[in-house]
Amino acid sequence: MVTQAAGTSLLKRSQKQHLNVRVTEAVDLEAAKEKTARITLRLEEAFGEPQWQGRGKPLNSLIKTILSQSTNDRNRDVAYRRLRERFAEWELVMNASQAEIAEAIRPAGLSNQKSQRIKQILAWIKQTYATFDLSFLCDSDPEEVTRTFLQLKGIGIKTISVVLMFSCGHDIFPVDTHVHRICRRLKLVPDKASAEKTHWLMQPLVPAGKSYSLHMNFLRLGRTICRAQKPKCPECPLNSLCPSAEAFWPVTAKGGHEHSGSSGLGNRQILT
Repeated sequence: MVTQAAGTSLLKRSQKQHLNVRVTEAVDLEAAKEKTARITLRLEEAFGEPQWQGRGKPLNSLIKTILSQSTNDRNRDVAYRRLRERFAEWELVMNASQAEIAEAIRPAGLSNQKSQRIKQILAWIKQTYATFDLSFLCDSDPEEVTRTFLQLKGIGIKTISVVLMFSCGHDIFPVDTHVHRICRRLKLVPDKASAEKTHWLMQPLVPAGKSYSLHMNFLRLGRTICRAQKPKCPECPLNSLCPSAEAFWPVTAKGGHEHSGSSGLGNRQILT
């Protein structure tokens, strides 16, 4: 079960501490919440409602997310598999040389930097918690977990949010490169909002209990339709809600290719 209160608490007490963000500086809050709810529903109608897969291992998720920085999922997965094949236990990774770790994770890029940070993070975890089993973090206050791990080099708000959502089921909405791009194109946040600022601006907009669903559907949308280059606006289930559609496909915004029907999902069969 996704924990709703945790995400709300994390937002309320952490917004000002990290960025002093005011949601109202971006858009009218109530209008943005209503629009985000419509977007969430429309994507679920188009793609289905993704279901959280249950608790995972937070440390595994943490290392994979660090490896994912500045690379794609395929390279991340190859690097993670090589790391686990080379070192069966996290303690072995911690005790390995930085060069050995870097060689194992080379496909993920930035291997020297990432290997150093992974080694340092594992040493800190061992010293702080005396274990590499971080399952207890899922029962801890997510705000406290976030505040603690943000102090470590290599862990930003996206990284720890991914861990808390995927491994623990907390109702926290992570912002990666796809989500960041889509939120700006939909004008849910200012055009120049950073990914970190977008994270804080989006937390109160996402309907309660829908962080996982919207995050996963935004990922699917960003990878297949709302791409960085040449987005496929005529195929997008959100084109009638997207102020940016006209800039990319003027005919779409004027109704020439807008999906038919009240749900705006006339072409969804090509995506499922």
